[in-house]
Amino acid sequence: MALAVVFAVASAFANAVMVVTQHLASVTAPRREKGLRLVRYLIRQPMWLLGWVGAAGAFVFQALALHFGLLTVVQPLLITELVFVLVLRRLWIGQDVAGAAWAAAVMTCVALAVFLSLAEPTGGTASPSTSDWLSALVAFCAVIVVLAASGIRGSPVQRAAVFGAAASLTWALMATFVKTATEILAASGFVGMIENWSPYALIAAAIIGTLLEQTALHVGPLSVSEPLLVVVNPLASVGLGVWVFDEQFTANPAQIAVAFSAFGVMTAGVVWLSRAAPKNIAPARTADGHGPRPASPQRRS
Repeated sequence: MALAVVFAVASAFANAVMVVTQHLASVTAPRREKGLRLVRYLIRQPMWLLGWVGAAGAFVFQALALHFGLLTVVQPLLITELVFVLVLRRLWIGQDVAGAAWAAAVMTCVALAVFLSLAEPTGGTASPSTSDWLSALVAFCAVIVVLAASGIRGSPVQRAAVFGAAASLTWALMATFVKTATEILAASGFVGMIENWSPYALIAAAIIGTLLEQTALHVGPLSVSEPLLVVVNPLASVGLGVWVFDEQFTANPAQIAVAFSAFGVMTAGVVWLSRAAPKNIAPARTADGHGPRPASPQRRS
């Protein structure tokens, strides 16, 4: 389980690097670069390419974490991505970060630690039953379709909320496919994996999840979609871990009550952090306040 924790935290950090580097490359691009010209500009920028390295690393680390650990442990730990982004904003980019954001980050981490330590996730099976798979897939896919359909109309806030929730549910399903694919890869090799349905379900979930997430970010405010994108995923993953993989928690009712109360506090911390963090990722300004100062990976404040 220790390896799973290490790889999950590494995945969260790599994803934070991806978020910061690619966004930073985008916001520092010349204003004249738009459309295809912007794409051609970005693919020549080391910072933007580093973001893709981070994305690949995040996926590999998450796959390793899910192979060695439980969904109910790995997926909640990925929330620490938000904290890593905050740290990178301060130490790498040099942004001013409000004290409220640091307080929210501490609150989130402490609540996450309390949840994992008191819930005591254990058990799990590498070979879920067909009935469990089918029931979970039908239920989750139905909810995702209903959410996506309800996002066709409505206010920007409502649309961002439902598309964000639908994307998060899709990412949770994708995590189950990743876990299954890695188990088959370890047991039967590459040929055995590609003969199984899980890698193709993984690809489909990745495409659908990306479309839903980008739609959520496009149609409404980030302050609505971001918390849902971050919180619904681990909550749904906890449910899938119990439902599909037969993962279990402690039988102590008091511990369970406190653990899931801590999960609620963690959720509140994520929402608070999303609102208290700087609204945009951009280089710090020069001392005279006249525009951005190029960020450098070697710079430390």
